[in-house]
Formats: sequence, structure tokens, C-alpha cells
Amino acid sequence: MKKLEGKVALVTGGTSGIGLATAKRFVAEGAYVFITGRRQTELDAAVKEIGENITGVQSDASKLEDLDRLFATIKQEQGHLDVVFANAGGGELAPLGSITEEHFDKTFNTNVKGLLFTVQKALPLLPEGASIILNASITSIKGTPAFSVYSATKAAVRSFARNWTLDLKERKIRVNAISPGVVPTPGYNLMGLSDEQVQEFVNSQASTIPLGRVGTPDEIAKAVVFLACDDSSFVNGIELFVDGGMAQI
Repeated sequence: MKKLEGKVALVTGGTSGIGLATAKRFVAEGAYVFITGRRQTELDAAVKEIGENITGVQSDASKLEDLDRLFATIKQEQGHLDVVFANAGGGELAPLGSITEEHFDKTFNTNVKGLLFTVQKALPLLPEGASIILNASITSIKGTPAFSVYSATKAAVRSFARNWTLDLKERKIRVNAISPGVVPTPGYNLMGLSDEQVQEFVNSQASTIPLGRVGTPDEIAKAVVFLACDDSSFVNGIELFVDGGMAQI
């Protein structure tokens, strides 16, 4: 029996990196999956790569009208949702003293506002016992130079998991946060780093991780599957660190 047999799942930001890896795992475990992405070309490519039991919906998590269209599509096509992986997010480097209002708004609009309304607008489609997974980060508890705004958004995401667990307890909906460590994805380039700078960063971080290496998107995806399925039926309100031990020592 596959772990998500017959389930319907949503993965926001599912066109690359952790989101794409998770969508692939969900489908492999028997789920029908909706993925979102802001760019239609990348969305089409991801749907083609996954190949089956997948629908792509062009959507920007920070735009509420896009979210309304997303959930109208899910309701029309499948009628309900069993799993929500609120994964869409991103960040750019900006040290204190150089933070602009645009930088702040862009980061909070996607990572906090977008995530909040993704989950809230999904609620009417969620049956009792559904699972919500929020993508946080080890930056929720660790300091990182020039990354304070992003880190603050991820601390907010962790807080959402605690509070929504209580808000949804009558419906027996579990809410958990997953906090990846250093996992190279295309999102690293979106931070404004070149390929060489990304590699330099990865190499410098690997030495600080007890396992001696960085993670892969698929390693995060396997942990998300655990939180999505009945294997974690008594796991609720947690922050699951998938970081090779980096933030644990």
C-alpha cells in the first residue's frame, strides 16, 4: 500500500527544488497532486517531468486572487484536499542598513502573507484528519548574516504551526513545520548569487554540518511525505529539522 494512496495534495512552489522533489514523491506514493508556480513555462516543464496524476496551476502565492483561482480549480477538479504543503517562498540577501521597503514587502508577502492565505483558503476543502505542512527553515532559530528579513519570515512560519495546531484541533487537522538546512536548489541563484558564489557557500557550510555534506531536495521531500501520511498520525505542531544536524549542536 502506498503511503498517500487516493489522497489529493497541493504543493505550492512546485516547479523546482524542494517543491518539485516533493510533488514527485507524493505522486510516487499514490497521491493526485496540484502544483503551483509563477512562470507558466517552468510549470509546464514540471508537469511534463512528473508525467501523471499532476495538474499545474499558474499562481503567485502573494496574490490573493491567484489563490482564489487555484482553490476554485482544485474544488472543481477533485472536490477536496487531503494534504497541503505550503512551500512557496524565497529570500534575498540584505544586511541591516541596506534593507529596503521593497525587499521587506516582497519577502513577507510571499513567505508570510502568501503562506497564511494559502492555508486559510484551503480550509474549506480539507476533511477531518488532513495534514498541513509548512516549509520553514533552520533560519527560524539560527542567525545568518544579511538574511534577517528572510529569517524573520521563517520564524513566523514556525509560529503559525504552533497556533494553527490549536485553531484546527477540533477538526483533527495536523499542522507541522519542516525546517531544511543547507539544500542547494535554483532558489539559491534567485538570492542574487552566481553559480560560483553558491558553490563557495555550499562548500563553506558543509564543514559546519555533522554529516559533512549538504542535503538534497529529495531528502527533504521524504520527510514531507512522512508528515503528510499516517506514519506521523501522532505528530502535531512540531518543527522537524532536516539539516544533517547543523542547527542541533
